Amino acid sequence: MSIYEEVEFEDLDYDPVTQTYTYPCPCGDKFSITLDALWDGEDIATCPSCTLRIEIIYDEEDLPPLREDDDDEEDESGGAEEEEEEEEQGEHKKRDDKGEEKKEEDDHNNIASVLQKSLTVK
Repeated sequence: MSIYEEVEFEDLDYDPVTQTYTYPCPCGDKFSITLDALWDGEDIATCPSCTLRIEIIYDEEDLPPLREDDDDEEDESGGAEEEEEEEEQGEHKKRDDKGEEKKEEDDHNNIASVLQKSLTVK
């Protein structure tokens, strides 16, 4: 495929939350490429709305460091321990939810019982 335009890295807009670089496309959308892709040596940004592509001109030394995500940093044992912990918390929550539902039913029964007693006493 052909390249619509060569764009200098400095001309791109950067979103630090998504770690994505964008550049306006003539179709009205934006070309985009992730910081991770740039670090992997990719230099082609695509537009999601049309077939145009741009080539990014950059040096790796100009790129900001990649943000370390927790998912990427977990080793096998750490990930398994966290999953087990989440499952246990989920089970406790289910028990809590059931307990709350049970308590709510008990409250309704108590109210009904009190109302019944008050009607029969008079």
